[in-house]
Amino acid sequence: MVALDLEEIVLGLAEGGAQVALAASVREARRALAGAAFDVALLDIDVLDGKTFELAAALRDHGLPFAFVSGSRPEELPPELRTVPFVPKPYDPADIERTLRANLSPRA
Repeated sequence: MVALDLEEIVLGLAEGGAQVALAASVREARRALAGAAFDVALLDIDVLDGKTFELAAALRDHGLPFAFVSGSRPEELPPELRTVPFVPKPYDPADIERTLRANLSPRA
């Protein structure tokens, strides 16, 4: 349900339309990233097959803007990921919108 809520928020913000890919695991996310180009990513920390820290580091290394949207605590992030925007669950949709607008401008 949370992913569907996030999808609605992102689609509502996208001018001229957008495509959203949902992934419930790191494995699914890697597959999605290999198959398409993305402008931004929203990651939960805990997914079906573990934590998304390795995926987050790869996104950072490739210059893809992303944020964590998670029920975990920011202190649980590895030190090198603690500067990444973090929206705690439960979130207000306005928090997601602010984060996307302020920190996750799509790549040029």
